[in-house]
Amino acid sequence: MATPDLVGIIVQDMGRALAFYRLLGLEIPTEADAEAHVEYKTPGGFRLAWDTAALMESIHGAWHPPTGHRMGMAFLCANAAEVDEIYNNVTAAGYEGQKPPWDAFWGQRYAIVVDPDGNLIDLFAPL
Repeated sequence: MATPDLVGIIVQDMGRALAFYRLLGLEIPTEADAEAHVEYKTPGGFRLAWDTAALMESIHGAWHPPTGHRMGMAFLCANAAEVDEIYNNVTAAGYEGQKPPWDAFWGQRYAIVVDPDGNLIDLFAPL
């Protein structure tokens, strides 16, 4: 059986994309901003990767960027206050907030932000 190991995100501007994900708490060195491919390994061993659109075009040839909401990703926060704090930091840095923090009926503090390439990123913590 194949094991999920990596989620790849295609980006238009690597520096802007990584700056966004640093606001979510990922420790990615700023030197990576100039790279065409960047990987981050979570403490649990799962990997996130970012590739520039130019790199994808060089690999796939006639590659065309997708449109619309292409994937969902959720970040578990330590508590409800951290959901609010991260949402506020992300929006204060000029990134879009899709839905401000709220107490969801399923028992979580929840918020949604939008990364620079239009992906919706959920922030959540148990209440």
